[in-house]
Amino acid sequence: MKPLLLAATHLLAAAAGFALGIYALPILTAPPAPTAAQVADQAGPSLFTGHFRRNLKDSDALHWGEGTLTVGRASIGLVGEIAPGPDYKLYLSPEFVETEADFLRLKSRMVRVGDVRTFQNFVVAVPASVDPAQYTTAIVWCESFGQFITAAKYR
Repeated sequence: MKPLLLAATHLLAAAAGFALGIYALPILTAPPAPTAAQVADQAGPSLFTGHFRRNLKDSDALHWGEGTLTVGRASIGLVGEIAPGPDYKLYLSPEFVETEADFLRLKSRMVRVGDVRTFQNFVVAVPASVDPAQYTTAIVWCESFGQFITAAKYR
């Protein structure tokens, strides 16, 4: 009985350590976050603004965002925070999305803008081939785990 208990506790500790590592690694490897002034400078002239909110349908304690989003022709910036995690991507959608199911349903009509590498404030360059005025909503999505993080309707 004792060897079985020891094996179970060691497996539990290893699983907890692995889960903590998945959560902590993106935080430890993230580049320094831009300040609010740097976001304003890098984002350039704003065409639209939106707000990430914590109370979206598929947001929870580990998957959320809050703050003000500015959408410009050359870049999209956030002054606020998003929950830390790996492999975040910024998408633009023609419709507001607040669930994983809605994201997957509309993904073929969305455009992926780029990577989100910081969790407090960010600036993502908009490719020249993308016109943000053709979309209404910005979405942060975890590509590795297929997880909805947050969304903001800007138009």
